[in-house]
Amino acid sequence: MPATEYPGSFLGRISIRRNQVISMDGAHEQELEDLELFQKHVSERFSDLLPPPPSDDISPDALLSIAWLRKLLDEFLCCEAQFKALLIMGRDPSQIVKPPLDRLVPEFLDRVVKALDICNAVLHGIESVRQFQKLAEIAISALEQRPIGDGQVKRARRALNSLITSMAVEDKDFTNSKSTERAWSFGRRGGGIGTGTGTGTGTATPQHKDRVAGQFRSLSWSMAKGWSAAKQIQAMSSNLAAPRGGESSSLPQTVYLMSTVLVFVMWTLVAALPCQERGGLPTNLPVSKQMSWAQSMIGLQEKIAEEWKKKEKKGSAGLLEEMQKMEKLSQSLMEFTESFTFPLETEKAEEVAAQVAELSETCKKLEEGLVPLQQQIREVFHRVVKSRTEIVELLEYTSKASSPIV
Repeated sequence: MPATEYPGSFLGRISIRRNQVISMDGAHEQELEDLELFQKHVSERFSDLLPPPPSDDISPDALLSIAWLRKLLDEFLCCEAQFKALLIMGRDPSQIVKPPLDRLVPEFLDRVVKALDICNAVLHGIESVRQFQKLAEIAISALEQRPIGDGQVKRARRALNSLITSMAVEDKDFTNSKSTERAWSFGRRGGGIGTGTGTGTGTATPQHKDRVAGQFRSLSWSMAKGWSAAKQIQAMSSNLAAPRGGESSSLPQTVYLMSTVLVFVMWTLVAALPCQERGGLPTNLPVSKQMSWAQSMIGLQEKIAEEWKKKEKKGSAGLLEEMQKMEKLSQSLMEFTESFTFPLETEKAEEVAAQVAELSETCKKLEEGLVPLQQQIREVFHRVVKSRTEIVELLEYTSKASSPIV
């Protein structure tokens, strides 16, 4: 579903109901019915994101692929539009400044601000992925030459060496304090990435690692020096708790549901894409298992958390499916360049050609998908900014209206 289209039936029903129940005693029952409808839609949307059982008849988007992330953002935008309709449309503004909403709504608005920072950090991380893609394309260009000779192999080796080193820098070296200190030396000198400044061997020298580190940090470290994506997620989820007792009426439940969706989507983006300081990213989000709408989200969280734990153990790049594939193929091709002897055996040449073709296809997916993904993240940014502004203005209006005239 395109991000600009929303289920008119949902928004229409909310509008009609609100107009009908203004003077009716059954407003509370109608709100509960609206909440139930919202919960049903959230459950269905996240169920659609769960990987289906393997089948020869379908080729689903891989979990955490660019196509899957774009679908996730589409679903988020739809949920966001429905949430705003429930919270604002045709409602008495005084309702959202009464307990417990006088606490829950400001907490939600604070999470939105933190989500905006994450959107910015992820957008910078996508620029790093573009650099990975360019390095991979240099190696592809070299290894597609026929016949493959020492010159082509050395060129590919330099590009692959820079690619593997830079991916490790993005994801591993940022987690220690010394690297954090060096990350702000943006004026670091060094030759262009993959331009022939390597040693010609498969081992990266300390100087080469340092040069690549400086270049890639300058792309992705654009947030404040002490900013951490992992800590940002922790802050967003620290006070996220399902309403209980007297707080469990329809509106508090609605705010909790949307807060959970927001935290989950931002957590997923941080896990999938290069992002400043991801070390220690929480894997257990406070999603209530008692909520019927949460089951599919919990299933997705468990799958992503399992992959994240594997990633942290081996220190590989982010969970974006295309990056994982690029890393695996680059490591294999790097091994080939290190053991290359001329002339190349036919069987080995065919194996390398297949890997190069697969890496080329991965780069094509990145080329076609990264720009639309960036656009969607920007749309999420602007959409939540607009909604937050409308809610803040409503709160300010209500506050002024309820203030005694002196």
